[in-house]
Amino acid sequence: MTQHITGPASGSVRSADTARTTAAGRTDWWRDAVIYQVYPRSFADSDGDGMGDLPGVTARLPHLRRLGVDAVWLSPFYSSPQADAGYDVADYRAVDPAFGTLADADELVRRAHALGLRVIVDIVPNHCSDRHEWFRQALAQGPASALRERFHFRPGRGPHGELPPNDWESVFGGPAWTRTTDPDGTPGDWYLHLFAPEQPDFDWEHPAVRAEFRSVLRFWLDLGVDGFRVDVAHGLIKAAGLPDVGHAEQVKLLGAAAVPYFDQDGVHEIYRDWRVLLDSYPGERIAVAEAWTPTVERSALYLRPDELHQAFNFAYLTTGWDAAALRAVIDRSLDAMNSVAAPATWVLSNHDVVRHTTRLADGDPARGLRRARAATLLMLALPGSAYLYQGEELGLPEVTDLPDEVRQDPAFFRGSGQEGTRDGCRVPLPWSGTRPPFGFGPADGGPSWLPQPADWGHLTVEAQEGDPASTLELYRAALALRRAHPALGAGRSVQWLAAPDGVLAFRRTATEAGGAEGGAGRTDGGAGRGDGGAEGIVVTVNLTGRPVTVPCPGTAVLSSLKSRVPAADLAGPGSDVVLPPDSTVWWAA
Repeated sequence: MTQHITGPASGSVRSADTARTTAAGRTDWWRDAVIYQVYPRSFADSDGDGMGDLPGVTARLPHLRRLGVDAVWLSPFYSSPQADAGYDVADYRAVDPAFGTLADADELVRRAHALGLRVIVDIVPNHCSDRHEWFRQALAQGPASALRERFHFRPGRGPHGELPPNDWESVFGGPAWTRTTDPDGTPGDWYLHLFAPEQPDFDWEHPAVRAEFRSVLRFWLDLGVDGFRVDVAHGLIKAAGLPDVGHAEQVKLLGAAAVPYFDQDGVHEIYRDWRVLLDSYPGERIAVAEAWTPTVERSALYLRPDELHQAFNFAYLTTGWDAAALRAVIDRSLDAMNSVAAPATWVLSNHDVVRHTTRLADGDPARGLRRARAATLLMLALPGSAYLYQGEELGLPEVTDLPDEVRQDPAFFRGSGQEGTRDGCRVPLPWSGTRPPFGFGPADGGPSWLPQPADWGHLTVEAQEGDPASTLELYRAALALRRAHPALGAGRSVQWLAAPDGVLAFRRTATEAGGAEGGAGRTDGGAGRGDGGAEGIVVTVNLTGRPVTVPCPGTAVLSSLKSRVPAADLAGPGSDVVLPPDSTVWWAA
């Protein structure tokens, strides 16, 4: 008998809230955590000025609890001129007035903890703002200032120092150097900025820089945060002598080849020092590396037992919708992380890349949403920790038609380097209503800082609430099952099963996820997860554009498709099943 799978069905699972209560105190929480990225300026606006803020985030935390995530990661909200959306920090111990106050940050952390959510904040150690007090004084005091030693100031090349000190390029395009003007009005030295000119790089060889960031980490740990996402974690140390790269298109090398300003071995001493500090605090405080490295093996070096806890898996994020390529990157990621007893991480979207709903569409929005839902179920079934980007639970697409006059991505104005399209994934979230700003701010507030598409009414949280066909309810169901089932989340490997070309099939078992063989560093043996009705989960993913018939491995408990079917109509073991194009099914088996 051949059955056609057309939608999700519910297995025997405990609620996410019940499992959360049991799991809240378990150790190694970060090894299988689902972490939700909040981009504060685009999440929720409490005061009607069109810009999201910390009180807005706090008010919407119940949405994240109901969604079923374990932690929230906040992009920068520090005092900043906002030359690069807060990644140009003027004061690491202050909240920018656009986002609220330090008291608001404290209230957010307290409220999150009360809801069973941990809080991770961004730390930006590679560079600061040109309004940072150290840099302002370094310029004002002139070439003799000792503060210049905390940055990379260098004389220029050429007869009159008119050329940059080396050939390094900014990630945002153009030279990575800007020339200063001395207090007497004459041209002065150059300073290094791997990103925008308003973001001078620190010189991490200077002990004052290292001491300052230890102090900043302690400040936020004392406030109660549970960890840090380390921006440009691979960039802190530069090669001795700042040698030329000798490549005309350096930006194309990033993450694919060694360059003298990224992924230098000296960064690891810094993170060993940070790990000692993190381990001195109770509650398993963590650090997550944003480290673009040439290989996942290089990324694994940041996660040795005495360094950081996790690193973003950019190799996975950048892999296309292809079965063979995805299987290869999954295997390589697990092998690399297992070599250092670290959890793998999986991510599909963030604030710097085109949303995967659009990225996977190949020009067809319906196909893009279908693939995005299937990709999410694949990702959430893999062993390790998963990251979600705000709005993906609503199926939001990339906004590709923003007028030039509203753009704010600094790369957009540089003419080269990054494509300058990051604004499209940063458009504020739609919460309710039928027209912009869709409940992003109060009813009497102004328009959002980036305009939302007028046709987003069907994508709001309000519109999707309770609709079993909605992407929101699919995410809630998947996260509840992931939390409750002992075979999902933690672990170190997948058991690949035979499958037709273009189909991925693998098994996860409770023994692998929670036991000694699979859960390196996990000490709860699966505590905090319900029995889920079966020990194993089989995952099948059809990445082709056609229906594919496969043997049915068990009882379907969740499908990425839109319609729901009664459990009695689902195929059982011994049958064949037809997987529709671009779909994922979880089976109890």
